[in-house]
Amino acid sequence: MFKNFNFLILLSILIISILGLTIVRSVAPELFISQLVFMFLCFLVFLIISFTDYRIFKNYFWLFYALILLLLVLPFVFGQVTRGAVRWIQIGQFTFQPSEIVKPLLVLFLAGLFSKQPSNKATKQQVLSFFLLLPLLFLIFKQPDLGSSLVVLAIWVGILFAVGLNFKLFAVCCLLFAVCSPLVWRFLKDYQRARVLSFLNPYSDPLGTGYNVIQAVISVGSGKFFGRGLGRGTQSHLYFLPERHSDFIFASLAEELGFLGASLLLVFYFLLLFQILKIAKNAADDFGFLIVTGVFSHLSFQILVNIGMNLGLLPITGITLPLVSTGGSSLLATMVSLGLVENVGRSRRLEEVRIR
Repeated sequence: MFKNFNFLILLSILIISILGLTIVRSVAPELFISQLVFMFLCFLVFLIISFTDYRIFKNYFWLFYALILLLLVLPFVFGQVTRGAVRWIQIGQFTFQPSEIVKPLLVLFLAGLFSKQPSNKATKQQVLSFFLLLPLLFLIFKQPDLGSSLVVLAIWVGILFAVGLNFKLFAVCCLLFAVCSPLVWRFLKDYQRARVLSFLNPYSDPLGTGYNVIQAVISVGSGKFFGRGLGRGTQSHLYFLPERHSDFIFASLAEELGFLGASLLLVFYFLLLFQILKIAKNAADDFGFLIVTGVFSHLSFQILVNIGMNLGLLPITGITLPLVSTGGSSLLATMVSLGLVENVGRSRRLEEVRIR
């Protein structure tokens, strides 16, 4: 079964996950067991999807769109308000975040939508995909979940470039965005505006809106080269660093494992993304190529934004670090996406074996 498996992807997943679990065990030991269980269950899902022929999903892409809409409506019906947001649904003792599961489903939907049409209708499909994306963005934004809405937008843009972006259409979209940006600013929540302003000058309110980014940068810098050591991170263990196990877990890792540990994490992220690009290049069909491209856009955007905000280089948004941050919904979405990638790569290698 594993003869045609991409073991570099598997190795990257294991090393990154081990680093994540190590930091969770250090900074939030009460969450370690649940995260370990989630990791095991999601790894089983990864294997199941890896050995399920991805081409069977191609004929059901409209069903995926309907499922996405249903998932995004559910929080407004069954969700509970947590810190002013309606993003989670309580299922027994566990919480479920539908906007995370939407990400791999959106990849499958867009890949099916574009691969079903001839290339001479690409512009028509791009326009259609834009209008189909608007209600999804609206529902996610209303929760409000700015981070997930940005990831959804990144997946769409990545797949558009993969199918051959109509640059006139892209220019029109950019112009519309520029014109509508003041309107978008008006509809942002107060805390979302504060995050943008604090990014521009965090020291204008160091104990308020600028607190998170200042503490994250201090945590990263205090790790120096070798780190303070596991269990010795003052920023995380003395609770100066907020969300030390989720949004700011990279800062926790850099503080305790230092530049060396952070670099190791980045090396395996690079290896994972490089393997994803190789699989996209060698995909057997357009559907597989677009699936892998969408997953690459999804993961690379999350990694870039999360690490960027931990370093104070990007505004703070609620985006988790794949395979490292705590949270079963985020982990499940990531492992489903990677399972699809492995599926596409494995199918190609099996075809090459049959040809030989």
